[in-house]
Amino acid sequence: MVHPTASEALKRFRVIDLTQVRAGPTACRQLADWGADVIQVQMPEHMRGDDTLGGQDGSDYQYTHRNKRSITLNLKEPEGIAALKRLIGTADVVVENFRPDVKYRLGIDYDSLCSDHPGLVYASISGFGQTGPYAKRPGFDQIAQGASGLMSVTGLPGEAPMRVGIPIADLCAGIFAAQGVLVALLEREASGKGQWLHTSLFESMIYMMDFQTSRFLIDGEVATQAGNYHPTSIPTGVYKARDGYMNIAVFGSKIWERFCDIIGTPEWVTDERYRDKASRSVNRDSLNAEINRRLAAHDRSHWIAKFNEGGVACGVINNLREVFDDPQVQHLNLVKEVVSPRLGKQRMVGQPVQLTRTPSTIVRSAPLRGEHTAEILKDLGYDDVVLAQMKAQGVY
Repeated sequence: MVHPTASEALKRFRVIDLTQVRAGPTACRQLADWGADVIQVQMPEHMRGDDTLGGQDGSDYQYTHRNKRSITLNLKEPEGIAALKRLIGTADVVVENFRPDVKYRLGIDYDSLCSDHPGLVYASISGFGQTGPYAKRPGFDQIAQGASGLMSVTGLPGEAPMRVGIPIADLCAGIFAAQGVLVALLEREASGKGQWLHTSLFESMIYMMDFQTSRFLIDGEVATQAGNYHPTSIPTGVYKARDGYMNIAVFGSKIWERFCDIIGTPEWVTDERYRDKASRSVNRDSLNAEINRRLAAHDRSHWIAKFNEGGVACGVINNLREVFDDPQVQHLNLVKEVVSPRLGKQRMVGQPVQLTRTPSTIVRSAPLRGEHTAEILKDLGYDDVVLAQMKAQGVY
């Protein structure tokens, strides 16, 4: 059956989404936004338990499951597993985030499927990895934030560890899984073979620690909290002008000279306390205090204009209302509109990557649980009589 696609880029691929909560659905949303036919497999309504992401009509759920279709299958019934396997037979990709042992018990692990479907790309997302001492532990975003070291470097010095204000472990694991799927699909074009790929919230967060990991692994430094100031590049952080706070980022000696000239302290370029990166690091507290004292002479708008004109990165600190009122955000057309048949017009942030020939958009609001079950099963060859029997038996 022909159905709308969000982009021409991936429309030749079909993805079976066996995930729930956020990391897995995020991976599948990435693929759906680029045009893949993503079929979300959910348990039937009478078996669903608690809805995640605030319920199906909630903004979080609507945002995460856009551009997908939905089918319900009771995977506790042999007929449900059989229908799922038939569906997988039509697919290029399976994405799952079961506990590592569940897929083996259901017989839908990669090894069980690949003999019949050698081109299948199978992606698994877990809390801590598919094997190892933590493999069976439940994994949630904040747990991964803490275990990865992220919370130890977030927040003000001397205060309690601080979580990041978004589910960054879930989101990064999902985005990395989607990237892995695309890499595997590209490799399949050369080899003709699929493969199993897996990532976890824990691995994704450790990778995202980026330069903090190199500071430890190469330099032996254990990073601590630095608050709103960059731990190694000074002055970079949150500073206070006459009417409020703003961000300033000074990287490199040339930009430091520009900064000193704009703020009216050219003598700092040769001042022994501040003339190089090492001395500014030792004297960061006095330098930051001096900067704030001088910034207090003018409002943020004055300094933001001056610094940006002079080639020193500087910017506002917006709340979300201010973000979407920002003329640059409006110019970039980041906000897309879609009409939900049940909930009306919705606005959502679209993909942040702009492909000029095959752009991404939002063509379908999040589906109701099982909204496309009959449509998809008929495409698989089930007729109305069999569908009625399956419905009566609680298979979907």
